[in-house]
Amino acid sequence: MARGTGIPRRTGAVLAVTGLAMAVLAGCAVSPGAGVAADLSPEDVSSALQEGGDLLVWAWEPTLEHVVEDFEAEYPNVDVELANVGTGNDHYVVLQNAIRAGSGVPDVAQVEYYALPQFSIAGSLADLAPLGASELDGTYSPGTWGSVTDGDAVYGLPIDSGPMALFYNARTFKEAGVEVPATWDEFVEAARKIHAHDDGTHLIADDGNAGFATSMIWQAGGTPFAVDGTTVTVDLADKGSARFAQMWQQLLDDDLVAKVPEWSDEWFQRLGDGTIAALVTGAWMPANLESGAPGAAGDWRVAPMPQWTKGGTATAENGGSALSITEASTQKALAYGFLQYANAGDGVQVRLDHGNFPATTADLTSPEFLAREPEYFGGQKINEVLSASATGVLPGWQYLPYQVYANSKFPDTVGQAYTGSTPLSDGLGAWQESIVKYGNEQGFTVSGS
Repeated sequence: MARGTGIPRRTGAVLAVTGLAMAVLAGCAVSPGAGVAADLSPEDVSSALQEGGDLLVWAWEPTLEHVVEDFEAEYPNVDVELANVGTGNDHYVVLQNAIRAGSGVPDVAQVEYYALPQFSIAGSLADLAPLGASELDGTYSPGTWGSVTDGDAVYGLPIDSGPMALFYNARTFKEAGVEVPATWDEFVEAARKIHAHDDGTHLIADDGNAGFATSMIWQAGGTPFAVDGTTVTVDLADKGSARFAQMWQQLLDDDLVAKVPEWSDEWFQRLGDGTIAALVTGAWMPANLESGAPGAAGDWRVAPMPQWTKGGTATAENGGSALSITEASTQKALAYGFLQYANAGDGVQVRLDHGNFPATTADLTSPEFLAREPEYFGGQKINEVLSASATGVLPGWQYLPYQVYANSKFPDTVGQAYTGSTPLSDGLGAWQESIVKYGNEQGFTVSGS
């Protein structure tokens, strides 16, 4: 069975409690539930599915409701309770509190790729390798598989991916006489031209979003976070960070960015009427545009992400998540059976049929998937663009082992650049200082470059 809370997809909530990632360092590692994953095998998974039992799954991804229905039909002895306890930081606050309390912890939790290290290093997530997850290497795109693995350990199965692309309103572009930008220099010029044509229209909206900024730095060739166990190096003045700061500063200085919060009513309204003319975001966006800005059907198109070098193909991930099994779960074998079905079995097609963007390589390249021509996007084969982006994700990116906390400090540091209080490069420097200070306070060895 499934139930939802109706909570919006993302919020700007700041973590109410901190230090989950430091639980191991502080000597309060999470106690494993009965059925330690290391003591289980793929055969135990098959047996558990036949014997049945109850599973509690915390996730906000909407297509999982359909997956649960089909899963329960195939395995009638299993009862899955699917609960949406929030999204983004709201979700992590509730999950973190349950883990700390040692009660009410779900068997399965949806965890975004950037947040996985924070939960895995705390010992809150089960290693799925003994259950057979290692054999799925090659099933998923390199970027998503790299996000759920740490050495030989596997801390989740990818549910979707967010290779980035440029979503743009073709009607607004045509009215302003703007060509689709292929480089970031062209992107800046397009922003100038669109705003000059109508000062109530902006090419892009950004009110200071840590996830967007880090993805842009990633695509620019940056690797500002280096993690080796509990040793962390932070360099938010590296090549990619500097590239992003210099380019985005031009847009901020000339009032070419609409400072409208993502997922707000105003944001969707302006996407609908074309006064926000483009988005640089993940491949999960189409379904959100269709539902949030239905009046713009036929106006939107998808193009490759602008490049720093003309003719390049570099991209990054923005968003995307995995399903993980909590260490506290007493139903690990059964939970892994659900993960297999949802993320590597029949559930993948169910999610695709309801608008999910895949992380599985077979689906990213399937003729049927690539040939889809959604009416909302004017009949364009948008999956050809989005799938190509998945192959261009730059390797080597790492998130901090306390990225959720770090992102909560972004508005107080980098966010000041969006009000004109400080240059973007200085804001990144202040963010680095807060990241280094917090990490060292929590027991990591953190240095800034």
